[in-house]
Amino acid sequence: MTKYDVAIIGSGPGGYVAAIRCAQLGMKTAIIEKYSTLGGTCLNVGCIPSKALLDSSEHFHTADKKFKEHGIDIEAPKVNFEQMISRKAGVVEQTTKGIQFLMDKNKIDVYEGLGSFEGEHILRIKGEEEQKIEAKNIIIATGSKPIELPFAKFDKERIISSTEALELKEVPKHLIVIGGGVIGLELGSVYARLGAEVTVLEYLDQIIPSFDAAMGKELMKSMKKLGVKFNLSHKVTSVTREGNEVTVKAENKKGEEVSFEGDYCLVSVGRKPYTEGLNVEAAGVQLNEKKQVEVNAHLQTSKAHIYAIGDVVRGAMLAHKAEDEGTLVAELLAGQKPHIDYNLIPNVVYTWPEVASVGKTEEQLKEEKVAYKSGQFPMRALGRARASMDIEGVIKVLADEKTDEILGVHMIGARAADMIAEAVVAMEFRASAEDIARISHAHPTYTEAVREAAMAATENRPIHI
Repeated sequence: MTKYDVAIIGSGPGGYVAAIRCAQLGMKTAIIEKYSTLGGTCLNVGCIPSKALLDSSEHFHTADKKFKEHGIDIEAPKVNFEQMISRKAGVVEQTTKGIQFLMDKNKIDVYEGLGSFEGEHILRIKGEEEQKIEAKNIIIATGSKPIELPFAKFDKERIISSTEALELKEVPKHLIVIGGGVIGLELGSVYARLGAEVTVLEYLDQIIPSFDAAMGKELMKSMKKLGVKFNLSHKVTSVTREGNEVTVKAENKKGEEVSFEGDYCLVSVGRKPYTEGLNVEAAGVQLNEKKQVEVNAHLQTSKAHIYAIGDVVRGAMLAHKAEDEGTLVAELLAGQKPHIDYNLIPNVVYTWPEVASVGKTEEQLKEEKVAYKSGQFPMRALGRARASMDIEGVIKVLADEKTDEILGVHMIGARAADMIAEAVVAMEFRASAEDIARISHAHPTYTEAVREAAMAATENRPIHI
């Protein structure tokens, strides 16, 4: 039986990053993946393929709606959906092969098969052949999977999860999306740009509820311009299929039953930890009522040498959060003293315009009774935004009323996913709103809006509004 310093179950962003960092730090490392390609949900059926389709659909939308104004005359563009899906598959293949290259480069042993515990240090791998390995330390990085509603079982044809939504053979005529969260809105926006009628049903009275409420309002306003219809405060009660038609029934906020008919229904009401088949009981590892692996502040389970990271533990289900946790565990095992400030992990919605956020929302500050001040700046006031015709959006900076320390930054606009990094760096070093207001920002750029919003929060002195 081969012995390792550390073995990782799952090769998603958390697992493969943990493996690389462990190998860099001199540990003999193994990684176990049940599928034939590395990268987990994110690289295979999540972050990467969805961004490929988001970009393709946005290029089509730009060509269709904006080229003429830019002075580019072309025949009306047509959607070659088969090519879009093919390009997406190519991006995924290239990315997953890149992870395999990194495993080889760092001399990490890769085992293909379902990994499970046979003891505190012994892992069984069920693949083409059954194998066993022994590890001094073990990291659980098995990720998550889509939540299935009891009355809306995935048939993977017409009643689908995000996985199937990335592999459709046609653009839907009418896509009904259950859930106004990140995944539903991203995929809904893809198909709305490509010509589908899209209807979103959301149980709460706002979309993207984990974000600052102002961001949800701005995003909904933007997506309505694509033709997306929103039905908030709607409780879905049934989903049925007859042939190629799906009927979704719901109760609106008045308690009345309403019905929606479409040819596809995307159920995107969240994800749940994937712990099936791990046999954690054999190692004495405990799960909570949500089937998450229970961990302490150092991501140790009830067994000190067994760790868990990413979607399978508490906290936001974000690839970069998993990566940070994988790095943290590897460095802890090497005797270092890393840390993660979970308040400073950014969150992004990759619609267009994009939405990005870090720190506290205005609603959280009110609930926590923190005295704060707020500064906002509209993207349409930027020369760069007008030049590119990306004028939708706003940036909000929240700062402590007394100290001026930045408490949260929330933005919707072009390249918000990239711009949020400035806010993360500022907050990591506990910068004040005035610090950002005093820093020179290149002109013309989108990031000037961050500075202007900081100016508005500092002394209510933005320059360009």
